[in-house]
Parts: sequence; structure tokens; C-alpha cells
Amino acid sequence: MRIFVILFLLLTALIAKDNSMNIYDFNVTTIESKEISMSKYKDKVLLIVNVASECAFTPQYEGLEKLYQTYKDQGFMVLAFPCNQFSNQESAPNEKIKFFCVENYDVHFDMFSKVDVNGKSAIALYKHLKEQKGGFVTDAIKWNFTKFLVDRDGNIVDRFSPTTKPKDIAKYIEKLLKK
Repeated sequence: MRIFVILFLLLTALIAKDNSMNIYDFNVTTIESKEISMSKYKDKVLLIVNVASECAFTPQYEGLEKLYQTYKDQGFMVLAFPCNQFSNQESAPNEKIKFFCVENYDVHFDMFSKVDVNGKSAIALYKHLKEQKGGFVTDAIKWNFTKFLVDRDGNIVDRFSPTTKPKDIAKYIEKLLKK
């Protein structure tokens, strides 16, 4: 009986989420192919979004930029991670993705190299985001423009579906900026 209790406790420990990590423990690659530490964003409120240039939600770039411009001086940042895992809607190379975003939506927030957000090849940051804030039915990212809101301490506090418009997240950003 004792062995079953020990095995149960070990299994429970393996399955348990690792809450000791936060986003500052990860490195990511910028759209210009430079590896950086997420600690660069320490003490900022973040909105982390997987994006695509050929998606029905692509016009959300405009709302994301508006959020960024409205709150950047208060310590807010949008971080965009292009992803081609959903119906081949981000097939261009990084240089063209950046050009598209600047040219069409005048994007000034930070953009990153194209990544996978699901599956074995998902980057560590996205594995962590999904582990800390699971989705409806499954933790997997279901489509482009899924958004994660992160507090100044690097903790994931909320997850928003692709259909959530950036303007509808403003009240949550404001609340975190006041803390």
C-alpha cells in the first residue's frame, strides 16, 4: 500500500504545473533573428499574441497598435509571434512579415520570428503560456490572434480568444497598469 501512495505522490508531482517559472525565464528570437531574454520586459504589462498576415483576424493589428500607443508610456507592450500553423496563413519569411505589418498597419510594437505555438515544435514560451492559462476544452491554441495578458511580475493572468477584439482587453490592461 505504501508503494502505491509513493507512486501516486510522484505521479501527481510530475503532472502538477510548474508555477515557479514565469515568462522572464525564457528566451525568444526577434523578427530580426536576434535572441533575447524575456527579462527585457520585466516590470511591464504584456499582451502576447500569435499573429498571421492572411487571416480574417489580421485587421486586429490595428487594434493591437492602438492599445500599444495608448498604454506604452505606462509600461505596456504588445509582443507579436507570427505563426503558420493555422491554414498556412503566415507563409512569408520574417522580413516580409515585418514589412507587411509596418506597411499596412504601421506596427511599432515588438515582433518576433515565426514560431510554432502547438505540438512538439512549439516554443518553450508558448508551452508555458498554455500550461499556465489553458483554453476551453483543450489547452492548445485554436487559431491565430489568441492573446495572453501578463502582469508586471511575469505571471499569465488571462487568456483571450481570437474573436476578442483588442479594444475589449483595454479594461484589463488598465487594471494591471494601476497595480
